[in-house]
Amino acid sequence: MTECSTGLAHARSVLFDTETTGLDPMTGDRIIEIALLELVRDLPTGERLHLLIDPERDIPEEATRVHGMTRADLRGKPRFAEVADQILQFMGDDPLIAHNAAFDFGFMDAEFSRVGHPKLHAGRMVCTLALAKRRFPGLPNSLDALCRRFGIDLTERVSHNALLDCRLLAEVYVELTGGRQRGLSLMSETGQLPAATYHFAGPRAARAFVPNAAAAGLHAAFIGRIKAPVWLA
Repeated sequence: MTECSTGLAHARSVLFDTETTGLDPMTGDRIIEIALLELVRDLPTGERLHLLIDPERDIPEEATRVHGMTRADLRGKPRFAEVADQILQFMGDDPLIAHNAAFDFGFMDAEFSRVGHPKLHAGRMVCTLALAKRRFPGLPNSLDALCRRFGIDLTERVSHNALLDCRLLAEVYVELTGGRQRGLSLMSETGQLPAATYHFAGPRAARAFVPNAAAAGLHAAFIGRIKAPVWLA
């Protein structure tokens, strides 16, 4: 198992989550749902890919209790082989972010291997669980625990859902990597300052400010209340 990376410097990255029929792809468990969100400079752009997938096998009751999906819910959905190229195209060559990323990478690698695609490069893995453990050692670092810690609304999360989990994880990831300020930039994508931003092309000429008589009187009265001011010595 590859150790989770704690982050990569990259303009575009893809955050993703999977739901599965069980916990071990090596014993035949399959992906039934995948959601991918595009991030640019660690913030969501709104571009996403969400797929329900026919696992071509049964879904155990214990798995259904986690994500709420049954075999009947997925009949007629595409098989992984039919959407593999679509997933790879969305992923591109960019870093891939997931919570407990080794789990999701393991399932993705197993699915890609079945259809003749190479495994995802381990160097692309960015693990938010590893980030959380580094920042909060010894504390619970599940997605739910992190959402509560950062004040992220969990009211919609009544069961595991790949798309919702991605949206929550995107908010968690921003907090784990420095908060909202991390993505703040005055520069547009073209490298130019936005039109509403005012800047100075060069040094400004010095201006002299001369107080009127009333202001000078108030200042003198204030100085008079200071015991032995050094600037009058």
